[in-house]
Amino acid sequence: MIRVLLPAHLKALAKVDGEVQVDAEPTVDAVLTAVEERYPALGGTIRDRGTGKRRSYVRYYACEQDLSHEPTDQPLPDEVAAGKEPLIVLGAMSGG
Repeated sequence: MIRVLLPAHLKALAKVDGEVQVDAEPTVDAVLTAVEERYPALGGTIRDRGTGKRRSYVRYYACEQDLSHEPTDQPLPDEVAAGKEPLIVLGAMSGG
């Protein structure tokens, strides 16, 4: 099982507390597809429904690495695949 940490507003939308767990291949694409299938209310909130591209103010992290601009079909770190570390979906902020 792959652990996924969602930001508070997405947890509220999905009606979950804490982290979620999904059974998926260890890639960002596969994990997010599994999350969206399990929690349909999240469809289109993390990735664009049509293109599958990451929303502008959403970032992906794992093992202290920013994966936001990496290919989403590449394998996640071994620690994430083993369930030791989560894939973190984070809402970015901008402004000044």
